[in-house]
Amino acid sequence: MNDAASGTEPFDVVDVIRAKRDHAELPDAQIDWVVDAYTRGIVADEQMSALAMAILLNGMSRREIARWTEAMIGTGRRMDWSGVQRPTTDKHSTGGVGDKITLPLAPTVAACGAAVPQLSGRGLGHTGGTLDKLESIPGWRASLSPDEMLSVLRDTGAVVCAAGADLAPADKRLYALRDVTGTVESIPLIASSIMSKKIAEGTAALVLDVKVGSGAFMKDVESARELAETMVALGTDAGVRTVALLTNMATPLGLTAGNALEVAEAVEVLGGGGPDDVVELTVRLAREMLEVSGQGGAKDPADALRDGTAMDVWRRMIAGQGGDPDADLPRARETHTILAPADGTLASLDAYQVGVAAWRLGAGRGRQDEPVQAAAGVRMHVKPGAVVRSGEPLLTLHTDEPARIQRAVDALDGAYVIAPAGSRPDLLPLVVDRVS
Repeated sequence: MNDAASGTEPFDVVDVIRAKRDHAELPDAQIDWVVDAYTRGIVADEQMSALAMAILLNGMSRREIARWTEAMIGTGRRMDWSGVQRPTTDKHSTGGVGDKITLPLAPTVAACGAAVPQLSGRGLGHTGGTLDKLESIPGWRASLSPDEMLSVLRDTGAVVCAAGADLAPADKRLYALRDVTGTVESIPLIASSIMSKKIAEGTAALVLDVKVGSGAFMKDVESARELAETMVALGTDAGVRTVALLTNMATPLGLTAGNALEVAEAVEVLGGGGPDDVVELTVRLAREMLEVSGQGGAKDPADALRDGTAMDVWRRMIAGQGGDPDADLPRARETHTILAPADGTLASLDAYQVGVAAWRLGAGRGRQDEPVQAAAGVRMHVKPGAVVRSGEPLLTLHTDEPARIQRAVDALDGAYVIAPAGSRPDLLPLVVDRVS
């Protein structure tokens, strides 16, 4: 039964839809009511779909977005980390391909004096999920009770786990609805979705990693900057010290896309090695997190990677959540290598197509309830700008199911360009901009 039929609700949802359809600003009371009523089931999915489309087409003011975000937070509980004897800080990435940065980042920041309570998610489509990656470690648990989360955080300085169902439950309903109604791309709805969860998470400081490029949600720098500015404003208005980096997702991060493959690469970084771009972004984000948490200058994150203290935190964090940091990671039963067709310079490697290939190999899912393969994914042997020789490996595909390989190969058709030797590809820098 909707509100109009019940006669007991303070507003009529059709009036709210019409107002936003006609470019009006929604008053605070209407925003509070419609978010709460949708969570309670009073506003029907088709009605919220119409409102979401009106928001997509006509936008929202900063006041409306802030109130919408606050209303979504108010449908659940706020977490409290006051029992942790360190300043708390968190990072959120808008998602990409090969984005395993949380894995080395959280223990690195913890090794430098801040506490990192990281509530993460699972992958959907071509973008990977932090929890899926960590679950490739034998025994590791994503689901922790609040007491368990606090215990791991106190003992190690970092915890990475799943958010409870009572954290901004309105967002969970609305996120699923947007996914099937063509309203995913709305910046007000993206920003409020991310920030409602992050503010409810209760950290005092937040760094946003807003990806831009083919493998990201935001394909161009202008829209990525708009999203970053909107989220920074939401965090600031809510009393959370917030900054954002715009980072390049035109090509995958690191040399792996897939669950266990990315864990292995993250461990390389924690051991003082690993691909240059993963190390660079880990250190840059860690410095930002320490700065906004008031811990800047206590210890440099690059030193924590070099001297083994970040690795020590990683091992304790994994063990604290039931995992075995010494266990062998799963290996795929089948591999297929794609060779360079000519001599030259690798001019580009499209992040989106690599992500789709990893997804088709079994590393990702098409629906939230689908399982993933721990060992599936893509290993990249070279990065854009590298010299390649005809017949040398470019990409190796990993899967447990050989029938998946051809569709992954098809996804990579046109994904890479080999230019004449000596040419210099025009690449975005790794960190494109900073918003504060």
